[in-house]
Amino acid sequence: MSGPKFAASAVDVRAAADRLKGRAVETPLLDYPLIGERLGFRLLIKAETLQLTGSFKFRGACNRLLAAKTADPTLRAVVAFSSGNHAQGVAAAAKLLGLKATIVMPADAPSIKVANTRSYGAEVVSYRRHGEDREAIARAIAARDGGLIVPPYDDPFVIAGQGTVGLEICAQSAALNAKPDVVLAPCSGGGLIAGIALAVKEQHPQAAIYAAEPVGFDDLSRSLAAGERIGNQPKAPSICDALMAEKPGALTFPIHRQLLAGARVVSDDAVLDAMNFALRHLKLVVEPGGAAALAAALAMRGDLAGRTVVVVCSGGNADPEMIKRATDRDDPLDGMTG
Repeated sequence: MSGPKFAASAVDVRAAADRLKGRAVETPLLDYPLIGERLGFRLLIKAETLQLTGSFKFRGACNRLLAAKTADPTLRAVVAFSSGNHAQGVAAAAKLLGLKATIVMPADAPSIKVANTRSYGAEVVSYRRHGEDREAIARAIAARDGGLIVPPYDDPFVIAGQGTVGLEICAQSAALNAKPDVVLAPCSGGGLIAGIALAVKEQHPQAAIYAAEPVGFDDLSRSLAAGERIGNQPKAPSICDALMAEKPGALTFPIHRQLLAGARVVSDDAVLDAMNFALRHLKLVVEPGGAAALAAALAMRGDLAGRTVVVVCSGGNADPEMIKRATDRDDPLDGMTG
């Protein structure tokens, strides 16, 4: 697909797939025909909950570190800042490559994500989400250790690594004799949805690609409407801790503007219903941020009739308390008919 020059391209996504071969899991694209009959559209779920570390983030982190290690074989340390899933991805990739990892994480990050990050051998440095600058803390640590900073989304190699999700969607949907009409994925800074768009739009230019964001953190939706990057105002946090970036990335936003059909905004209640739906009917544990795209698809039912819809469930690192909040709710599929 020809077009403007972006920070990453479909060619970079294919190069990332070659690097990640044998390292990242090729997660399944799951077909649910009986549920699709009730929803009124064909539902295909890209289960990134089954990726290493329980999230798509391993793809971008590992691609970045593999490329960095090739460019500088003397590299010994890496630093990242993250609420949890990027933290785990960087920590796991660093461990595989024998690198020291230090991760700057908010003090209110879910305990399961902090514990998992430490389990991969990373050092965790806590900070106050609304009182301290995580990037400044990371820069100081990198300067001290001579480490490479691995951004969560605004990096060409990270975008390309996340784009391998889209590359797999194309191959797997073809194997299911399906052509994606709509693809939805959760969005924070936008590395995943940008990478997916690069890969999918090259092979399926007619596909409509949508990002899903939580209420109060709908910076991409507002930025697309304004034609420029607009940040979020400080406010009460969403249960979607993985989707709380301040604004779209400088490198990801040009891709969003050119290739996305739009962004859908979902409430915490809709996300909890989507988690419930995933547990009951898809047999998948999905964390709140990872369920945002599913929440958007359920809300868009009326507009999706008769179409093939690919939903990326991007992460499964949910605390037991959050899973209980979801399962205590009524079945969202009750009363739905195709």
